[in-house]
Amino acid sequence: MAPGKIAGRFSSSLFLKADFRVDSITRGRSTVAWLVSCASLFLLALVQSGCDRRPSVVVYVSADESVARPILIEFERTSGVRVDPVFDTEATKTTGLAQRLRSERDRPRADVFWSSEIAQTIRLAEEGVLMEAHSADLDAWPSQHRDPSSRWFSFAARARVIVYSTERVTKEEVPGTWMHLTRDRWRGRIAMADPRFGTTRTHMGVLASMWERRMMPGFFEAWLQGLHENQIALLTSGNGGVVEAIAHGQFDIGMTDTDDVWAGQAQGWKIDLVYPRHVAQADEPTGGTLLIPNTCALVAQPLTDAKRHAAALQLLEYLLSPAVERALLNSPSRNIPLGPGLATEASGVTPPDPLQLDWGLAAGASDDAAARAASLLREPAVIAPGRDGADSESSASDLEAVDPVATKAPSQLVGRGA
Repeated sequence: MAPGKIAGRFSSSLFLKADFRVDSITRGRSTVAWLVSCASLFLLALVQSGCDRRPSVVVYVSADESVARPILIEFERTSGVRVDPVFDTEATKTTGLAQRLRSERDRPRADVFWSSEIAQTIRLAEEGVLMEAHSADLDAWPSQHRDPSSRWFSFAARARVIVYSTERVTKEEVPGTWMHLTRDRWRGRIAMADPRFGTTRTHMGVLASMWERRMMPGFFEAWLQGLHENQIALLTSGNGGVVEAIAHGQFDIGMTDTDDVWAGQAQGWKIDLVYPRHVAQADEPTGGTLLIPNTCALVAQPLTDAKRHAAALQLLEYLLSPAVERALLNSPSRNIPLGPGLATEASGVTPPDPLQLDWGLAAGASDDAAARAASLLREPAVIAPGRDGADSESSASDLEAVDPVATKAPSQLVGRGA
């Protein structure tokens, strides 16, 4: 054995009888120090986990993390309840977490679902993934903003709007209705988020269910065809990506939500918005701008942990509190409160004529409507003859001019040539 070298063998069942050769006294000492350090950290983690005896809840959140996280941190501070949040991505807004909740139905991991929209929440409730929630505060929430069986509660809405570049589009040119997007002048200039996800998915369900009843059969398909012929772009970056693409000159107008427009304006982007109507006739009430609320709900599971269930109810009550709705109103997203007492404070961000609709019908139509939109709008557009010229303000392609009781076939609504 060479001078200064020490040979040794250490064998134990813990290390699977592996051989260790110590090359030097120095290396041996550093190895021991490393093992002692690891053991200390492990013991510290055990002690910390054992000392944290606070009640805890797991919440799945599809609201923007930058907005939701401060709300949850404040709840932790004031309630003493530990919150373990799981956030969604911008590209798969809400849909990703909704699918996760379905897959975990037999062994749920989440206690609370905080969604940035409502259609998926309604579907989850109908599928039995969500459960009833009752308390004095929850039962007092306005009936128009909660499920009749108290399986979900809506709050803090955003408006569905058209965003436009103030450098390339004047306010007078911006479409005043969703049907105006089919006009020839917007060909190649429009963007929207992938209709399979988030509030865009919800909006497709609203349009399909509402136009089927209030306009005429086939109206939604005709509108999609008009967007298709106008070569609308589908962006995988979500509503925020639509706003950013317009601000950076890739498109001129797009479909998005108010919170993304406010966020872009805060960065100095030269963009603005309009509140488009869903019914062309301006004198028809309740046909105006769509408000898409946040929703919160309890995830269905056996009530084996009373403290955890109580903590989950406490979080629901907190999300519906005036403090949270005021905080979301004053946040960069500027959400519109739905609870009592804050209407005056929200007057600056509330559309003058909110759309009235049956959310149950819209939620039921959302899957099929989103699939149809995604399928058609991703196909290469074939421009029909006679649609390459200047914008025709009085053309039959203007869906907003169609008489709801007219007898035209759906294929004629967009003015396609023979």
